[in-house]
Amino acid sequence: MPGPALDATRASGSSFPSVGATLAHIVEAEWIWQRRWLGASLPAPAWVARADLAELEVQRAAIERERGSYLASLSDTDLDQTVSYQNLAGKAFTNRLSDLVRHVVNHSTYHRGQVATQLRQLGHTPPNTDLIAFLRRTGWRRDLRRAGLRYHPSTGSTRRGRERS
Repeated sequence: MPGPALDATRASGSSFPSVGATLAHIVEAEWIWQRRWLGASLPAPAWVARADLAELEVQRAAIERERGSYLASLSDTDLDQTVSYQNLAGKAFTNRLSDLVRHVVNHSTYHRGQVATQLRQLGHTPPNTDLIAFLRRTGWRRDLRRAGLRYHPSTGSTRRGRERS
């Protein structure tokens, strides 16, 4: 029997006031970092302020497609290049692209953990977000191999060529 409907705007006490606000932050941050990787330091996108869960899913899927294409196009040398950007406060930074990719993965993981806690506080059971559960459920490495791509666990990226064990 399904549980109660999720009110994504209901206060649930965390870094962000609700599940919806936390998810919006995750998607917004992934959009901002993708733009920085491509050389643009932009403010937060306008859609974040009005996004409901359905809009966040649309935006997340678009970001995921764009990011997948971008990362698949990179070589090991590309990942070692530095990226200069400005944070939202306008402060300039320069980091290796591979470090920025790891940062995005780590940032999203941190906040997905918060969403899991918020869901529990609201009486819901969160989905399993463990990486190994995802790998078992999707079989995505097999699909990558069929497409002639290989996965790089150190960066979370995929590139053409054989996958190392």
